[in-house]
Amino acid sequence: MHQILILSGKGGTGKTTVASTFIALSHAKAYADCDVDAPNLHLVMGSFETERKSDYFGLPKAEIDGTLCTGCNRCFEVCRFDAVIPGPTYQIDPIACEGCTYCLHVCRADAIHTRPVKVGDLKLYERKEERFSTATLTMGSGTTGKLVSEVKKQLKENIPETEVAILDGSPGIGCPVIASLSGVDLALMVSEPSVSAFSDLKRVITSARQLQVPVAVVVNKYDINPTICGEIEVFCFKEGIPFLGKIPYDKQVVTSLNGGENLACLNTPASQAIKRIYEKTLQVWKEQVRL
Repeated sequence: MHQILILSGKGGTGKTTVASTFIALSHAKAYADCDVDAPNLHLVMGSFETERKSDYFGLPKAEIDGTLCTGCNRCFEVCRFDAVIPGPTYQIDPIACEGCTYCLHVCRADAIHTRPVKVGDLKLYERKEERFSTATLTMGSGTTGKLVSEVKKQLKENIPETEVAILDGSPGIGCPVIASLSGVDLALMVSEPSVSAFSDLKRVITSARQLQVPVAVVVNKYDINPTICGEIEVFCFKEGIPFLGKIPYDKQVVTSLNGGENLACLNTPASQAIKRIYEKTLQVWKEQVRL
């Protein structure tokens, strides 16, 4: 199975809108939402026949047995996450604890042990031959990258025979983005014509190149700042990055999305632009696969 990942350097650029349109245009049998901190692809993909949910456990959290604790303060001294709460009875803040187990190894009274903690829900939706993998991370948990890897692994293990899967990635350049990029054949970067978006676009492209993932770029709402859009085009030309198109600002997109409509079913300036970009993306992807 080959994978096309839709990414953006920052949130709100329109990557989920592009991803959902690509899924509809390609009649994809396999797709995933790798933004486990705030997944929203399911909001535009309609209803599914079945949903399978399983608990996801991250690193075990430390816990102090108050009946054994001598108050030696060693755990407080070594904790780099300020997770140890000193007092008459020492305690561990489960939100702050990262599960490193340093405190466990320095406790002379053997008063510290670890316990498994649920940090998210892994979900698999099924509809005829379609498989949609996603997850929701528990608030305060910090194992986003690992959960993204589980989302992709679940998709691979449960998909029907298919040529390509569409992945909706996470915003930013952190661990979830690195996990999303791992093993994909093409990363399509959706930017917008703003200073912050352009800066973040450069950073996420650097991350993709370090992982040897081919990239291509599109600009959404390009007409709100044609000057910066032009700068992005020039940057792509100088860097040898395929620039696949520009999507105009389109008020009908907001109305349609709020009504639960997929842009693939519309005939608006924005939907027509995304359809052209989809065809160009397939061409670039096929060239990369042949390489």
